[in-house]
Amino acid sequence: MTADAIGDASDFWVFGYGSLMWDPCFTVAESSWGIVRGYHRALCILSVRNRGTWEQPGLALGLERGGSCRGRIFRIPPDAVATARAALWAREMPNEAYVPRLLSVRLDDGRRLPALVFVARPGHPQHVSHLPPSAAAIMVAEGRGQYGTALDYLRNVVAHLDGFGIADGPLHRILSLAEAIAGDAATG
Repeated sequence: MTADAIGDASDFWVFGYGSLMWDPCFTVAESSWGIVRGYHRALCILSVRNRGTWEQPGLALGLERGGSCRGRIFRIPPDAVATARAALWAREMPNEAYVPRLLSVRLDDGRRLPALVFVARPGHPQHVSHLPPSAAAIMVAEGRGQYGTALDYLRNVVAHLDGFGIADGPLHRILSLAEAIAGDAATG
């Protein structure tokens, strides 16, 4: 799917599972909580600009196959679809590390809606799958890019997920390991 394929639909929805949940880059007409089945939230994208470099990458969120993912679904008003489309592609697709897909989202009220979801692109040079928590923690502890550290990114993600009541044990484990590594580096 390309940005142009979205068109100017009257009911256009976007599903956020990371920072889009609390920092959408578009005008929102309506939002709700929902679940995407068949994918789970994971630190599976090498951050080589925002939270790391190619020499010392950080990690960013993506959706990997399997499981389910709770997130926020947003309806974009018709008069804002073109602007939202451009903002989303600038934010999520600069390196094409994601595949934009229309997936079914089950909302808390029982409705099912098709929504644009950015899924990790298998085979992309920035895609890393099934990293052991210890390896992911090292990358999170050491990654630093133009927007700051990968550790601060993960702290922010976990704090927001906790605030939304979304339990994500694997991210908590990686955060705990990364904080220990960063603490050791600061004192060692």
